[in-house]
Amino acid sequence: MSNAALNHSTVPRKLRRSRAARARLAADSGFVVIISIVMAFLYVPIAILVIFSFNDNRSLTWPPSGFTLNWYEKLFNNDQLLVAIGNSFYVAGCSTALTLLVGVPAAMALHRYRFPGKTVFRRLLLLPIALPGIVTGISMLNMFKMFGFNLSLETVIVGHATALLAVVVTQVFARLQRLPKSLAEASSDLGANPFQTFIHVTLPNIRTALLGAGLLSFVLSFDEIPVTFFLTGRDNTLPMYIYSTMRRGVTPEINAVGTLIVFTSLILITISVVFTARDWTGRK
Repeated sequence: MSNAALNHSTVPRKLRRSRAARARLAADSGFVVIISIVMAFLYVPIAILVIFSFNDNRSLTWPPSGFTLNWYEKLFNNDQLLVAIGNSFYVAGCSTALTLLVGVPAAMALHRYRFPGKTVFRRLLLLPIALPGIVTGISMLNMFKMFGFNLSLETVIVGHATALLAVVVTQVFARLQRLPKSLAEASSDLGANPFQTFIHVTLPNIRTALLGAGLLSFVLSFDEIPVTFFLTGRDNTLPMYIYSTMRRGVTPEINAVGTLIVFTSLILITISVVFTARDWTGRK
């Protein structure tokens, strides 16, 4: 074949490659633009909240007039707000613990055993999180009233644990489904009882699922409003305090609280990522 023919066949091939590269570049650029818009939509409001928490001016006007820590000082001197924050941590911590105590055995029962009504039982576990929070709150309120329980933070804990049970069950059950059955069988063959097998074999393999489910349950419980609104008594949680305060408008103290919650969430996410990374490193 002559050089002219070779050059003639090579040119269209290079042209096609060039067009494909330009199309790929345009697609990647469009994807980056879309992701940037979505990320800006999600995180620019959070950045504005953080900035206004340090704004020297009480009115929320842009640009900020100066830098101050005065709103954080007022936050820590606001006894009602501090009590509400403590109540939220109490409710979120207890409801997360209760959810784990009930959800882990439920997930293991779904994974290991066959029993009549298993499918119905699994659907019922998912029902509270599928229902709107207002329905769960009204239902739990009617139940507590029927049995004569006074509304308090403890009733809120039960309500949150009921609503968030599906979070633990689904995550732990999904992790158990990926565990080889031979691990439990080998532990049993070596003389371990079911409790020892759970502590030394099952639990180390599902710890990241427990951590993720626990953190998610804690965060969802911490900012839950509908269920809390119907089940709380005289004690306020932080979301309820903010909700009542927002009727008078957004105050710098609320921005300061939001900023602290953002940084606390980042710390919890970092802890989760570190534990997950250690778990995968250990497996390798």
